[in-house]
Amino acid sequence: MDELLATRVPRSLPIMNVLDNVHPCSYLADRTATLPLILPGRRIATSEFDHMLAHGLRRSGYFTYFTACENCCACEPSRIEVSRFRWSDSWRRILNRGDRSVEMTISEPEYSDEKLLLFNSHRTHRDLGHDDGEYCRNDYEGFLVDSCCESTIEIQFRTQGQLAAVSIVDCGEESFSAVYTYFDPTFGKLSLGSYAILKLLQLAAQTERRYVYLGMYVAENRHLSYKARFTPQERLVRGRWVLYE
Repeated sequence: MDELLATRVPRSLPIMNVLDNVHPCSYLADRTATLPLILPGRRIATSEFDHMLAHGLRRSGYFTYFTACENCCACEPSRIEVSRFRWSDSWRRILNRGDRSVEMTISEPEYSDEKLLLFNSHRTHRDLGHDDGEYCRNDYEGFLVDSCCESTIEIQFRTQGQLAAVSIVDCGEESFSAVYTYFDPTFGKLSLGSYAILKLLQLAAQTERRYVYLGMYVAENRHLSYKARFTPQERLVRGRWVLYE
């Protein structure tokens, strides 16, 4: 495990604990996942977080993690180089439609009953529950409010005052990492999942960030394979970032 961590975690960052975290795979049926959980000894600075993202790490709550599954490489961290993103006519239509209907605000992550209700509704509608029931306040806060990063933001999207979508985003010095986005399925015509990514790309350009990390791409998982539509993009394949046009 020390060898696996050596390149992924900056030497400047102290580590309190590392857990093996072996469990049934959340992405592919009948497989076992190994996602080592790293508990940092302090908040992760933005420059340190850039390094970790570039080496395939993600964050959940106070932990960061990476995939170390035996005999499986289906999970591929994906990212977009902001200056190279291809703004197709289709993407511009989604962006313009959303901009006419949606109000966006940025703040620090925090809990509300309104958000929890929408979060659970999103999980149910998209069949993301995996038979583990609805989230309660502690579950939600542990996943989306608590953070080991120096900078994490919450982007809210409202239409006519109604909460339509929420994105939780970790901020590096030169990158954004999309942690999780959930949205109201009744606003299907607004393509809110795609719209949230497009707005994050815009925000990255405005703040002169180089990359937007989209999380794991898994070709066989319908909830994650959609990321292939955002091109050109890079995926971390066996330790090397590969460009996909």
